[in-house]
Amino acid sequence: MSFKTDQEEFWAGNFGDEYVERNKDERFTATNIALFAKVLSHTQSISSIIEFGSSIGLSLIALRKLLPKAELSAIEINQKAVKQLEQIGDIKTFPISVFDFKPDYPRDFVFTKGFLIHINPEMLSTVYELLYETSSRYICVVEYYNPTPVEVTYRGHKGKLFKRDFAGELMDKFDDLKLIDYGFVYHRDDNYPQDDMNWFLLEKVKCN
Repeated sequence: MSFKTDQEEFWAGNFGDEYVERNKDERFTATNIALFAKVLSHTQSISSIIEFGSSIGLSLIALRKLLPKAELSAIEINQKAVKQLEQIGDIKTFPISVFDFKPDYPRDFVFTKGFLIHINPEMLSTVYELLYETSSRYICVVEYYNPTPVEVTYRGHKGKLFKRDFAGELMDKFDDLKLIDYGFVYHRDDNYPQDDMNWFLLEKVKCN
């Protein structure tokens, strides 16, 4: 597999393997169910879902419990994570870099969770276009937020984590995207903690 950015190589390699081992805790399923239940309460008629950067599929497992009839797909660069995704069963998996993904057909609900923060900022526009092209209606981003772009050292590594207003940039790029709702999940939540992430639900609407 060839890579266009250092970040792809980073996540496809040993660090990505270690990430898989660190994030096997089944408690994440409950927290993800709580998170996506809030998001999905603002949606209608979702029969197909795809996640960009799914890792081992913890978010997809939660979404399957919430929408058991929905078709699930995943894009994941790390092959160790892909093997675990395949064990879940009935998930269409693309074991490739997002930059090698060619949208095959539109999904009702396209989302990222802790994925855009790890994309090379110079390549974000390409990912935004892929998210938009792959969505027939909804786009959800669950990421670290900052009003202006900023880089953060990530587990001792530089150039691997970036915060910014991803949802705002998507809406600026595509004028038919409308903000439906947004929220914050806190690491000190007593019942369903998450890693201080903001979620934004966008919908494609017809422009007048």
